[in-house]
Amino acid sequence: MSAGSALQEAAISALAAVTELGSVHDGPPLQAVAPHAVVEAGPERDWSHKSGVGREVRLAVTIRDEGERPQRLRRLMAEAETAVGGVAALPGWQLVVLRFLSSRVAKDRQGGWIGLIEFRVRLLAD
Repeated sequence: MSAGSALQEAAISALAAVTELGSVHDGPPLQAVAPHAVVEAGPERDWSHKSGVGREVRLAVTIRDEGERPQRLRRLMAEAETAVGGVAALPGWQLVVLRFLSSRVAKDRQGGWIGLIEFRVRLLAD
């Protein structure tokens, strides 16, 4: 399994602990009830060393919500950041670094809210 796929699956599993999220997807859903999250892994870069294979992966968690104000979205983003930060085990890969990079909240064209959380993850193959 590729580093990005293993990371994406682990992040989706971790986000299942965020009880207020209606659903968590591995790509943009055609239909989903708010609030829901989408987890995307990529791009993947080489992070190998002299005697081993390694990858650096950017992980993005996008949460969509509705409402007049983004208070619930901000709370969900904090919970999601904590949940993803707790990822430890990946099949076939050793997690070396999982670092928060950025987050932002924006108004959606349909009147809802979008929150994006980005991480940098470095992995070594087992």
